[in-house]
Amino acid sequence: MRRLLIALGAGLWGWLAPSLQAETVARIRVAGAIGPATATYIARAIGEAAAQQAQCLIIELDTPGGLLESTKDIVQSFYRAQVPVVVYVAPAGAIAGSAGCFITLAADVAAMAPNSSIGAAHPVAIGGLGAEKLDDVMKQKLENFATSYIESIAAKRNRNVEWAKSAVRESASITAEKALELKVIELIAKDVPDLQRQLEGREVNGRTLRTVGAAVVTLPMSLREKVFQALARPEVMFIFMLIAIYGIIGELSNPGAVLPGVAGAIALVLALYLAAILPISVAGVALIIVALGLFVADVFATTHGVLTAGGVIAFVLGSLMLFDRSEPAFRLSLAFIVPGTVVTVVFFLLVIGAGLRAQFWRVKAGRETMLGKTVKALTPVDQRAGKVWVEGECWNAVSEAPIEAGRLVEITAVEGLTLKVKAKS
Repeated sequence: MRRLLIALGAGLWGWLAPSLQAETVARIRVAGAIGPATATYIARAIGEAAAQQAQCLIIELDTPGGLLESTKDIVQSFYRAQVPVVVYVAPAGAIAGSAGCFITLAADVAAMAPNSSIGAAHPVAIGGLGAEKLDDVMKQKLENFATSYIESIAAKRNRNVEWAKSAVRESASITAEKALELKVIELIAKDVPDLQRQLEGREVNGRTLRTVGAAVVTLPMSLREKVFQALARPEVMFIFMLIAIYGIIGELSNPGAVLPGVAGAIALVLALYLAAILPISVAGVALIIVALGLFVADVFATTHGVLTAGGVIAFVLGSLMLFDRSEPAFRLSLAFIVPGTVVTVVFFLLVIGAGLRAQFWRVKAGRETMLGKTVKALTPVDQRAGKVWVEGECWNAVSEAPIEAGRLVEITAVEGLTLKVKAKS
């Protein structure tokens, strides 16, 4: 009888356990530019939310935009997701611009906080290709692709297709309230608990959400994702570029220092890696190279600062143009450009200028300085032997013609530890 009761109890628990299990909602926060690290983070979060059998994954989004290639990866992750994905543009005042507009429209449920905005989904960058590198034909092709892409996303999620296309072609941008009215999004929620209340009972992909009272589990970025997210910024690449310039040129102008060369080489590799990710302008890079050439030229030329002034102008313009200015997420602030310009000018005029000029100075010590000097013969000097006094040292000396002791002689050559001399007339 006892065994029967135990078996009945175990069966009853197995039947009741799933209903008694506390529901969870996974949550992540995505802020700033959309890049490869963001795509990796979202894909991992979707997988972890599914593994935890969460009711849904809420992505709190606040971004001015980012890379279209990374955006495509995120959209594909949404389509493959085994858990409902809710994109929540928050907090109040947040934006889902450019790439963020694609991401919001691709979610299973699109929600926004009051006074937030969405739109301006113009295509500006694919990988490391900046918009200014494209000719008119390529720009039109890119715009057509982005339009058709966002149209397919909006159609798949049953959202306003016409507005989605205008977000690309006309850079249209609207508030959360207008987005709800135009059926661009489904919900407006003041915070996450309010969002959970509104999601309760909603059917998504054949699944009824149970979010009221569900525990919110935050999935943080991994250390690797944080590092790559921090690196993939215009400011970081600009700093790496400056370190590479200072280190490599510093090593070339002062051979043997080692540390500047090593630091410069590492920074150069990192800068090249970021250049393959960020939208870089060829014109900006060219102007910076021209500026460096003008700085070096002014070290040797007597131009009273004219070349340096030209270099400063070229460096500032190159820095401003280095990244695609049409993409807010990748604009380089003047707070970095101005100090970077000042430090670069000082570096070239003082440090590099001194190092380069030193390599062309006349030798002031060593054997080369003894040629042509007039010294005194300590002993008679002939073709076989003799002694002379040079700069506090006694040297062996030989002469084609005999020279008596005490006479002044001129050094004509240095052969090993022996000086060739001739009588001073």
